[in-house]
Amino acid sequence: MAVFVALLRAVNVGGTGTLPMSELRQLCEDAGFEDVKTYIQSGNVVFWSRLATAKVRQRLEAALGKKMGKSVGVFVRTPEELEAITRRNPFRAAAPNRVLVLFLDSAPPADALATLEIPGREEVEPSGREVFVHYPDGMGRSKLKLPFAGAATGRNLNTVRRLLELARSASARA
Repeated sequence: MAVFVALLRAVNVGGTGTLPMSELRQLCEDAGFEDVKTYIQSGNVVFWSRLATAKVRQRLEAALGKKMGKSVGVFVRTPEELEAITRRNPFRAAAPNRVLVLFLDSAPPADALATLEIPGREEVEPSGREVFVHYPDGMGRSKLKLPFAGAATGRNLNTVRRLLELARSASARA
């Protein structure tokens, strides 16, 4: 058995894809996942499974698709991967609530940011299957348009760190 963190795309954000976290926990338990915990109302869930990462994702996407009546993007990471993500943060001096980690299925193409126009003081740094974005003036004011954002889900660094803590706690119960 292993601990996994699943990050759902477009769940409980801006009134779209509403799924109460109690229902998400139940859906995960019904899918065979164990010791399920959710974190904040934006589609973050930590659980145990005997399945491999790809199978975890497939099972959760299928259950969510059935429940929501539409495809829901699921990004699965292990505690070790979340640890590595926090270590790779290129914006260590920035406030963690001003650093967004975009989770992708695979690394963006090398030229994905070649023509990116940055309208303000934002900074963008790809790293593996994630892209870090520093919003020094806050996300709400930014006009930055990332070409791959529609295929990703984002969490600020505070949330990533909290999910890592939950995953470590779950691992310690093994």
